[in-house]
Amino acid sequence: MNHRSIRKECCEANRKLHASGLADLTIGNVSVIDRSAGIFAIKPSGVSCADLILEKIVIVDLEGNVVEGELPIYSDTMTHLRLFLAFSAIGAVIHSCSRHSVGFAQALRPIPCLSVTHADYFRGAIPVTRQMRPGEIHGDYEWEIGNLIAETFSGRSYEDVPAVLVAGQSSFVWGVTAFKALESAMALENCAELAFKALMLNPAVKSLPEYLLEKHFLRSQG
Repeated sequence: MNHRSIRKECCEANRKLHASGLADLTIGNVSVIDRSAGIFAIKPSGVSCADLILEKIVIVDLEGNVVEGELPIYSDTMTHLRLFLAFSAIGAVIHSCSRHSVGFAQALRPIPCLSVTHADYFRGAIPVTRQMRPGEIHGDYEWEIGNLIAETFSGRSYEDVPAVLVAGQSSFVWGVTAFKALESAMALENCAELAFKALMLNPAVKSLPEYLLEKHFLRSQG
């Protein structure tokens, strides 16, 4: 994969992210990695997707250095980098601020697996991280968010549940490609909205029984 191909995938995925309604204004970002070349592509800071073209995509190495591109890197670039280093099987990361998923993040509440639709995409609840400590916030903030996500998945499968809620903040999803990550981002928001409505109608609703969750997850994942 050369720089142009990951730029193209990154540019198209960012456009689709915003067209889907999963990110407002210039918030939200998709990054795409080429592990063999040790680089990843990411949308620059402050650029709307309406103005996004291939040449504006920034190329960053795995030490966080810009190797191609004239515009400033997106503020959460180091979070994307930390996830690429932590999760070796992923090819793309999405920082999404989709509204229902962010509502759960702000409530410090995982998204429970209440439906078979949820189970088709995620093997259980979408976890929420712990809240960040002052030292983490005042230190290398974006890198520490990535550390926090990696910590949350200690003992969990990031492949079976390719999404997380950062407490009080937003959501991140990932996938083997940018378009697989986009699918997970859309599924996350759908599941968050449906779970919110179900909990409003019945606050005592229980998660799917394990055998039904497993049936749908394993069937949908082939």
